[in-house]
Amino acid sequence: MRFKLIVALVEDERTDALLKAARDAGATGATVINNARGEGLEKARGIFGMEITAQRDMLLFLAEEHISRHILESIARVGEFDETSGTGIAFQLDVEDAVGVKHQIEALSGAPGSPL
Repeated sequence: MRFKLIVALVEDERTDALLKAARDAGATGATVINNARGEGLEKARGIFGMEITAQRDMLLFLAEEHISRHILESIARVGEFDETSGTGIAFQLDVEDAVGVKHQIEALSGAPGSPL
């Protein structure tokens, strides 16, 4: 079984909605890292020109390759990444090897539409 790592960096108030969207799209779990900090093309400025750094969460999903793109697209749609600047980004990376995923493999192999 081949896996992808989906990484999403999002505003913390969007985390729960993105976790639900990922689960609905087939994700079997996630890791959330709180208090990440990010910076886009331009630094956000508030009153008196002071720099604003918004709270971000990093969401990590280890997903089977055949459903990873669907999960990524669901996250992007719910997070409105392409519609609204600064709401977040998501990307996926190839995973060379993984251990500790026996239960995920079992769950996926019994899922309807699974290639296993």
